[in-house]
Amino acid sequence: MKVLLVHQNFPGQFRHVAPGLVARGHEVAVITDAGNRAKFPYLAARYGHAPLDKARIVAAGAPLAAHHAQMVGRGEAAARVAAKLRDERGYRPDVIFAHPGWGETLFLPAVWPGVPILSYAEFYYAATGLDSDFDPEFQARSHQRAIRALAMRGHIAQAMLDSAAAVAPTRFQASTFPASIRHLIEVIHDGIDTGRLRPDPAASFTVPGGGPTFRHGDELLTFVNREIEPYRGAHIFLRALPEVLRARPGAHAVIVGGDSVSYGAPPAGGGCWREVLLAEVGDRLDLARVHFVGKLPYPDFCRLLQASRVHAYLTYPFVLSWSLLEAMSMGAAVIGSRTPPVEEVIEDGVNGRLVDFFDVPAWSAALTSALADPGALAPLRAAARRTVEERYALKDCLPRILDLVERTARAG
Repeated sequence: MKVLLVHQNFPGQFRHVAPGLVARGHEVAVITDAGNRAKFPYLAARYGHAPLDKARIVAAGAPLAAHHAQMVGRGEAAARVAAKLRDERGYRPDVIFAHPGWGETLFLPAVWPGVPILSYAEFYYAATGLDSDFDPEFQARSHQRAIRALAMRGHIAQAMLDSAAAVAPTRFQASTFPASIRHLIEVIHDGIDTGRLRPDPAASFTVPGGGPTFRHGDELLTFVNREIEPYRGAHIFLRALPEVLRARPGAHAVIVGGDSVSYGAPPAGGGCWREVLLAEVGDRLDLARVHFVGKLPYPDFCRLLQASRVHAYLTYPFVLSWSLLEAMSMGAAVIGSRTPPVEEVIEDGVNGRLVDFFDVPAWSAALTSALADPGALAPLRAAARRTVEERYALKDCLPRILDLVERTARAG
């Protein structure tokens, strides 16, 4: 069977799917952005895509069209390289498995009519009730903000309507899609490699650049964002941290994340969120015990979480981060935000602790208490590991996804 995987930053969510399909004897091909320099052993078509001049679109009086125009442009570019595969190589997939979030699948039905598409249903934006109006500090409720949220989903809706089936990694993420198309979606997580990501009492982590070394059992608090930003609660965590470090004079915090923006908007006054938040709370922090380490190589990230005594995870009502489940798989004691994506995974007092997202004093108290009594965390750590083994293990999730790919091909 020929399977075409489409993702602008391949492998992305297909990092286990692609080799899993090959292991089952299927032929894998890839469509991805020309800017993606990753190397992989599959037939690959890379499309060139020049970003549109959003300023010109805004000046023309159609600012809401900018996002959709960008997605349409990317879809057209993907269709061009798809047609080249078809015309020059005679290539026709039996099934297309794609992430529709960047518009790449919009015109593939015109290239290969009748080929079924399986879509990765990651998230569907809404005017209210999800991420776009969750945080009043940075997201003042407004008619214009609601319209912008709706404008971000047109290409996803079209992609889903052209799909034969879809898969979402969590029940919460599936629930964001309209009821009229939710029947297409099966909930199967991408899978966590619990064999590799396991507790290690011998783990240690050294802060890059000659910083201190922390070992399992040390009073280490960890916090991970892809980029340090409000969507993942960086503002709440950093505001809670001064009181934690005051109460626990032996504790250190290691903060992982870059200085760009993955979700939401950059600070209104310029700069990055780390700088803005440190300007707010830095004079109350013992910065000798706060270590911003940027983005870490994956093995170092794993060693950090294996050494962590307490791990804080916050998110808006949005996509659940892999890092939460990876931390739980490695036996982390997680204090999480009481928001729907996290509540699907963590039960308060059973496999972690939950705190209201916005309650800074409660965060300080919960983190301080957890750091102070590591013995009390042992049952939560063990239960966190069991949760991932029982519900999110790669060895169970991957075969289900591969089965879905094969079923979608046969149904087409």
